[in-house]
Amino acid sequence: MDADTTAPARSRFDAAVASVALAGGVLLIALATMVMVSVTWRSDLVGGAGVQGDFEMVQMATAVAAFCFLPWCQLRRGNIFVDTFTLKLPPAFQRGLDALWDIVYALAMGLIAWRLSVGAAAAFASGENTMVLRLPSYLPIAICSALAGLIAVTACVSAARLLRTGP
Repeated sequence: MDADTTAPARSRFDAAVASVALAGGVLLIALATMVMVSVTWRSDLVGGAGVQGDFEMVQMATAVAAFCFLPWCQLRRGNIFVDTFTLKLPPAFQRGLDALWDIVYALAMGLIAWRLSVGAAAAFASGENTMVLRLPSYLPIAICSALAGLIAVTACVSAARLLRTGP
């Protein structure tokens, strides 16, 4: 395929990944607002009890938000890499090596997605809930599993782009 036929698909994929990252940002803003409200309600000025189960929501939302950001980070080549020994190699070899590590990352994230899905299924089957709010534990695990799958796909897309067009 030439660049003209892949550009719309590339745009849609990039936009979808950016939307997921944006959703993670909105989630973190909502989470920060909830923590601020909870701490304010617990203060001596208000004397309340805070938001019930705030720590449970912080735990779940932080995990989901982190997984929301990773596909965008991968797509933008924002992950940490060490190129000390490859700086003097030809650019094509560097791209090939980077693509290889993207595939390794995709495999690792695929494994994580699989194991998270197994964990979500187990939590669902046992009816596991959080202690305070009694929220189903499988839901954030399943969301993180899907997002880990998206990271794996994004790493494969990133590797393919490196091999086709360069950085």
